[in-house]
This record gives sequence, C-alpha cells and structure tokens, in this order.
Amino acid sequence: MNKWTNTKRVARYGLIGFIRNGFVSFSAILVMTITLFVIANILLSHAALNSTLQQLVNQVDVTVYFTTETSEGEVSDIKRALEALPEVALVSYTSREQALMDFRERHKADQLILQGLDELGENPLGASLSVRAKETSQYESIAKFLDTVEINSTSGVIIEKVNFHQNKAAIDRLTDIIATSRENSIARFLLFALATLVIVFITIRFAIYTAREEIGVMNIVGASRWYVRGPFVIAGALYGVISGLIVLMLLYPILLFRPVLVGLDATSEILFGDFDAFQYFTDSFPLLFLTIMGTGIVLGVLSSFFAVRRYLNV
Repeated sequence: MNKWTNTKRVARYGLIGFIRNGFVSFSAILVMTITLFVIANILLSHAALNSTLQQLVNQVDVTVYFTTETSEGEVSDIKRALEALPEVALVSYTSREQALMDFRERHKADQLILQGLDELGENPLGASLSVRAKETSQYESIAKFLDTVEINSTSGVIIEKVNFHQNKAAIDRLTDIIATSRENSIARFLLFALATLVIVFITIRFAIYTAREEIGVMNIVGASRWYVRGPFVIAGALYGVISGLIVLMLLYPILLFRPVLVGLDATSEILFGDFDAFQYFTDSFPLLFLTIMGTGIVLGVLSSFFAVRRYLNV
C-alpha cells in the first residue's frame, strides 16, 4: 500500500511539475512534435518506396524456356521442384500452345512473321516456366538450381535458355536500391531520434535547475531515488504522449486533403503517384499509433532519466 501511495504521489508531482514548468513543457513538446512528425514522414516515405519497389519486384522474374522435345511430365517435375524451394514465391506454367497463341497475338500486325510461322507447319516454341522469387537477391540461387537440373537430366538437353543472366543487371540494381532505401530510412530515424533525445535532455535540464532547492530538501530528508527522479520521468512521458497525439491529429487532415506523401517534391510525387498515403494511414493506424506514441514516450522517458541522473547526483 505504501508503494502504491508513493507511486500516486510521484505521478501527481510529475503532473504538477509538467503544468508548473509551462514554458519548459511547451518547448519540449514543440521539439518532440517536430521530430515525431518527421519520423512519421519517414515511415510514410518508406511505405511509399516499398510499395513502388514491390511493384517493380512483381514485374521481375526468371523465365525458363524448354526445348520443343521436352515432355509436359518433365516440365511438371521441374515446376514441382522449383515450388519446393524456400526462395520461390510463385511458378507460372505456359504451355507450347499458349506460347504460340501469345506469340501470334504480339505479332498480329506483322503479316510477314505470321506468314513465315504458317509455312513452318509446326509449333516452333517450347513450354516455359516463369519463376518469381520472394526476394530479388534469391534469383541467383534459383538460376544455379536450374543449372543442376540441366546437368542431372537423363533426357539430354531439356532447358533451352534461362533468361537470368539477361536480367541480372536489372535484378542486382533493384536489390541494391531496396537495401539502400531500408538503410537510409533506419539512419534518418535514428538521427532524428538522437537529436530529439539531446534537445529534450537539455530542455529538462532547465526544469531540474528550477526545482533544485526542492530536490535538495528531498535529498536531505532521505527521499528515495525513484521519488526524486520519478516526477521528471513522468513529465517526459507526458511530453511524448501529447506530442504523439498532436502528430497523429495533424496527419489525418493533411493526408486526407492532400493524397500524396507529405514533403515530397514534384519528381517524387510522380514517382510515388500510385501510393495512397491516406489509405495507408487508415489501414495501418494501429501500427502508426504504437510507433509514434511509443517513440515519443521512450524518447521523453530516456531523456528525462538521463538528465536527472546526470544533474541530480542521486
């Protein structure tokens, strides 16, 4: 019961200190709001970039072209073997007949090609498999697996061509872009979080300075460490909660009335034009709420804790 009473007192003193140090609280909330807003923008930018990259990833695949002598059973066996690989997300089969129909459709305006195809008297195209990996970095291992299939085949040459090496430069470039975008997002997030931590740390230092006499009296009468530090930690958490709520309330109308990513230039708007930021905000609101509020509270509590530890000497 005594601990519960002390906890309530610490919380009450923290709220009183938060209200009493109005200018300090306002400054800390302002700084944290700006930072959390930038962090929210980073999250939205990262989501938009991921959406765009995912569209590109969905257009990248490795196509396996089989010889015309390869039976459907052999193709089915390789298809099942590919689907069993942990790197493979999807394998699509195109029969010889479908390949011929698609070829005719693509060249329906070129009568010379269609005439030459008719003169052949038979289908010159083989079946094919389109393989989509879960990650772009996994296409090389899939291509190596297909090389072993060719080597181990008892029916001779069954794979005419695998277009991995033709697409390798584009796949590697896309892999690098994805990795770089993730690293940049993490770096920016950490940079702004560290800046907020330092600034709020300095801001709370002033609050501690204004309460130095009261703190001195508590130290003299033997108040516990938590009893002295607790109110400032509670105030720091309040900075984070209020700042997080302000950011979430600002994001809603901004994204509602401007359905493009906040803070992007004209070039970026074209690049991310298909990304609906407001739809993402509403669909992912629980995640955004926890991330923004959690980040604000953690930054407020940590900066308060370190400021108290450094300058109270308790």
